[in-house]
Amino acid sequence: MDDGKQGYDPSPVNPLPPTVIGLFVFIFGVEAVLAGAEAGLYGGPQAIGWRINLIRDYGFSPEVFQWMMQTGQWPFEHLLRLVTYPFLHAGFTQMLMGVVFLLAMGKMVGEVIGNLAVPIIFFGSSIIGALIYGFVPEKSWLLGAFPGAYGLIGGFTFILWARAKVTGGNQTQAFSLIALLMGVQLLFGLLFGSDNTWVADLGGFVAGFALCFVLVPGARRALLRRMRGD
Repeated sequence: MDDGKQGYDPSPVNPLPPTVIGLFVFIFGVEAVLAGAEAGLYGGPQAIGWRINLIRDYGFSPEVFQWMMQTGQWPFEHLLRLVTYPFLHAGFTQMLMGVVFLLAMGKMVGEVIGNLAVPIIFFGSSIIGALIYGFVPEKSWLLGAFPGAYGLIGGFTFILWARAKVTGGNQTQAFSLIALLMGVQLLFGLLFGSDNTWVADLGGFVAGFALCFVLVPGARRALLRRMRGD
């Protein structure tokens, strides 16, 4: 007997993919510990320097990367920085902005492409964004989840781009979000000054978009057919 509840979903929103929740908890947890220490809640006077020490040991330094390039030495503790810097932020505001993109874009990518695609894109984009940033003559440390989050924006853009291809829509409109974000960064840079970390963000976006051709079944073959004019 049909009781009228068939297909009823008691949850008002779809749950986040587990990998998105895991990344969020780790990123938020690190910042919460550091913020609490800086507020004097625990750790004593030396806790104020925890953030600086962690950034020194686990942040991505362009100078260290260039030293490795010049000497041909690749110590593991420095290579590790490529996957640890996304969990360190200059402050709570930077972390909050990064996790907003992580949650929004990660949810879409996880639901459409797959749960495992989220960490693959996040870490892959973080690594590639940092490597590109390492070639820029810039002394500022690279911190935070933004290159990885921009990679997920690249994944989201791929979804819109592929969907527009299937429906016959304008595929260039899929890139409106990244164009808007880059425009906002440029405007803020002109008004308030900025460093070159936007290079890592843009590199992360391109990496995230490109990784989808590997992660989405048939996407690479479809692109090759299109390039050949089949």
